[in-house]
Amino acid sequence: MRIDAKELHYRELNRRRREAVAAGEKRFELVNVNGQRYIGDGITGEVEIDIQGVPGNDLGAFMDGPTIRVRGNAQDAVGNTMNAGRIVVEGHAGDVLGYGMRGGELFVRGSVGYRVGIHMKAYRGKRPVVIAGGTAGDFLGEYMAGGLLIVLGLERRNGESLVGDWCATGMHGGTLYIRGEVDPVLVAGEFGGMRPAEEKDLADIGPHVEAYCAEFSLDAAEILRSDFMRVAPISHRPYGAKYAV
Repeated sequence: MRIDAKELHYRELNRRRREAVAAGEKRFELVNVNGQRYIGDGITGEVEIDIQGVPGNDLGAFMDGPTIRVRGNAQDAVGNTMNAGRIVVEGHAGDVLGYGMRGGELFVRGSVGYRVGIHMKAYRGKRPVVIAGGTAGDFLGEYMAGGLLIVLGLERRNGESLVGDWCATGMHGGTLYIRGEVDPVLVAGEFGGMRPAEEKDLADIGPHVEAYCAEFSLDAAEILRSDFMRVAPISHRPYGAKYAV
């Protein structure tokens, strides 16, 4: 089903999409998208949404199973509290990606903004995965309670930092991998530790990096031959066990 979103209010766009899903429609092509919010929110099952343009905040929030592909950039809060499925952004994305994310995959070809992965959590055996192909802004993995964050640093400019300030602040679950050298000053003191990734770590992230590279026609073997740094959580953080499974 093709929907032209030009000059279409986000409520009307989402109403049409919800009614079509309820009627059994499985595939959507949304064109001329320009900041409409809440696209794909709360839908379940094997639904595919292809977006041409720039979707607004909370793309795929509370999503449970579908696949969304954005043929450009995306705004803030992509995958907010997402439970299952996959979101692929071919450009850059904004702040607060994967907030409270409980499952599924979020792949961004370019760079991402601030507070990506904040409050991500493992939930009932699920492990959310966020991979940024470029760099990440401040407070990456803030209060992260579970899941997997990977920053690949592809095509970054000379001297550009892989992550911003206060990376891993309050991290008490999950794992963060950063490809390349990381200035320890940028990583907050309130985390478990940072060390070079070992063979077992690369075996853990390998399938996820391969899935990411398949989406963007990249060489996974070449990327995985690079040096990664592993950032671990605080294991003794008070109340951490209440948020990390």
